Amino acid sequence: MSADGVMPAVAFHFNVPERRGYVCRLLRKAWRSGARVVVTGEAAMLTEIDRLLWTFEPLEFVPHWRGADADVVPQRLRETPVLLLERHSPALGHDVLVNLGHEVPSDWQQYRRVIEVVSRDEFDRDRARARWRRYGAAGATIEKHEAGGA
Repeated sequence: MSADGVMPAVAFHFNVPERRGYVCRLLRKAWRSGARVVVTGEAAMLTEIDRLLWTFEPLEFVPHWRGADADVVPQRLRETPVLLLERHSPALGHDVLVNLGHEVPSDWQQYRRVIEVVSRDEFDRDRARARWRRYGAAGATIEKHEAGGA
């Protein structure tokens, strides 16, 4: 349960044609709404998103920080709205967790909201189905969003 004792809502965004760009747009929207977000996943994916957040919109910047582990986030950067971490921690106080990994993240229940971004790749979709079942078995309310598009 999150700090306020409420089970987080879990949203699956299915059929995402290109995950990195989609995640950048999602993070921009979250940042604009005042949300504080942790993105977790494999190092290569997070590094690419870090790079794209600097370039995906020429006249905008989404404040973010990239690191391997929540323990190495410098104190002065802990308030950064978007953290890209291979090993996250709800202790940083961010309310949204975006999972780009293949497994349900540890401590996911400590966030207010969890977002799963699922591509059209069959392996990715298969792993997402397993995560859906795990979240459901834990009692989470699950929302399904279709990204669609070409």
